[in-house]
Formats: sequence, C-alpha cells, structure tokens
Amino acid sequence: MNRLQAIALGVALANLALVLAFPPYDYLSLARGNIPTFGGFHFIGTAPAGGQLNHNFLTLEVFVVLINAGIAWLLLRTGPARTARRISRGQRVVLWLMAINLVLALLFPPFENYYAITRAALPSFDGFYFLFGDNAQRQIVTTILYIEIVLVLVNAGLLWLLLAERRSADLTAEQKRALAELLRQKQNLR
Repeated sequence: MNRLQAIALGVALANLALVLAFPPYDYLSLARGNIPTFGGFHFIGTAPAGGQLNHNFLTLEVFVVLINAGIAWLLLRTGPARTARRISRGQRVVLWLMAINLVLALLFPPFENYYAITRAALPSFDGFYFLFGDNAQRQIVTTILYIEIVLVLVNAGLLWLLLAERRSADLTAEQKRALAELLRQKQNLR
C-alpha cells in the first residue's frame, strides 16, 4: 500500500465513522397514520421522538463509501501491481464518473409525498430532491434508489470491460523459446 492509498483508506474510515455517527432517521407521525417520512440525520444516541432508523438508506450509504474507497484504491495504486495490470485512461474516466454518480444518487434520492403513500398500494415517485432540503413531507423510495445504484454499478462494470486495453496474443520468438523450455523442464520432472 502506498502513501496515497493509505490517505484514501483513512478518508474512507473517517467517512464511515461519520455515516455511522449520524444515521438517517424517519419520523413516524400519529397524524399521518404512522407512515414514515424522512426526518433527517441525527447523532446515534439521540434519536428524535417518534423517530425510526432508516436501515435501507444507511446500508446504501455504507456501500457507497466502501465502493468509492475501492475506486480510490484502484486509481491510486502504483508500482509492480500497476504494471502487471494497467488501467487504461478510459477505465479511469469510468471510475471517476461512477464515484460521482454514486455520490449524486445519495445526495438527490428519489422521494414520494406522504399523501401519495397513504393512497397508493404500490410505492409512487414524486421526484429527486436534495437530501438536506426540507423533506418533512416526503419519504425516500429505497426500492428505486437500490435500482439506481445497481444500474450505475452494472453500467460502470460493462464500460470498464469495454474500455480495457487489449493485450496482444502474439509472442515474440524469445518468449516462444522460453515457454518451450519451461514446458520441456516440466515434462522432464514427471
């Protein structure tokens, strides 16, 4: 692990500590029939009255931090590991775009209005709103958010594979001789 990877690991651990110290809560209102609406982020020991931990959103936050830490690890590697398997410029762009998309998906999650929740048998979709805005009348639609995150990851994985550098299968004469010699040595050992 190089110095930059150690810094990225430290930042990821700090982010995880922050995410776990201030988890997302939903507010359960008796006036709304105990339908959870987004109540914001509160310190772990100080849940608001009528508050319920939003486990789904917390899980997504942790996964996005871990995925972005993995992206940073790949982007910042150096030395012999990097020369053995080189990351192309296109793959670097894909990694950066995926990290940005994951952060934006969490900053602007899909919401539904609490009024639509009481009337609909299936989850509805009201729009993407800023997470730290006034969302007291809305609930995060975690099913849509899960689908959004998975699609970002799948698309980035496919682009990663498409933009990989192609390696030539042609061997030089010297490489062919070395390979033939290695095969002869293995046969003689048997």
